[in-house]
Amino acid sequence: MTKLVTYTFEDGVALIQMDDGKANVLSPNMFEQLNAAFDKAEADEAVVVLTGRDGGVFSGGFDLSIMMSGPEAAVALTGQGSRFALRILQHPFPVIAATGGHAIAMGAFTLLACDYRIGGDAGTKTGLNETQIGMTMHHFGIELAREFIPKNYLNRSMINGEIFSPEDAKLAGYYDILVAKDAVIDTAKASAKMMAMLNMRAFKGTKLKSREALIAKLEWAIDEDSKMSVLE
Repeated sequence: MTKLVTYTFEDGVALIQMDDGKANVLSPNMFEQLNAAFDKAEADEAVVVLTGRDGGVFSGGFDLSIMMSGPEAAVALTGQGSRFALRILQHPFPVIAATGGHAIAMGAFTLLACDYRIGGDAGTKTGLNETQIGMTMHHFGIELAREFIPKNYLNRSMINGEIFSPEDAKLAGYYDILVAKDAVIDTAKASAKMMAMLNMRAFKGTKLKSREALIAKLEWAIDEDSKMSVLE
């Protein structure tokens, strides 16, 4: 299997880097390796920094060659993406997203699932382009967007399929802070070390308690999405 994900653990911080040499498309192999990396991070009780190669492109979304290969493959891959995002939302230690590059579709949903999001301040595109490419949004995507995207940006993001500049992406809820692209990884590592000082029992308890209703709704959404015969 081609190596798509690199795991590095140092000083309580797990750096998980996606790199397929291109747009970091989210495929079954990518999800398998990401889940294995998160298994390691949980065993190491680490704060996670999730990023692309050298802090560049985060992810261009699902592998469209698989999505277009047939309804069963599309529904299965959509489910994998939803379960991975749900895993991040329930992860017992902080998860920081760090990207100086693009985050589109499932890449942007992955950002939304993280506890803290750091983006590059120039030259990047972020957003949900499903309606641009002829895909009706799945239940999971709708519910996740409703939770984390401000109401005045929700229609623009989810229905209109608008792709945002860094500043607008921050206003739309995809990023918490923006920094220079070459400072993204260092900023993320510094933030991770600060978060490592939290009481992790309290962090986990508060994270899960505050998201109890959301998690139940997302589990329902995953079940509903699994019944789709096609992604229209």
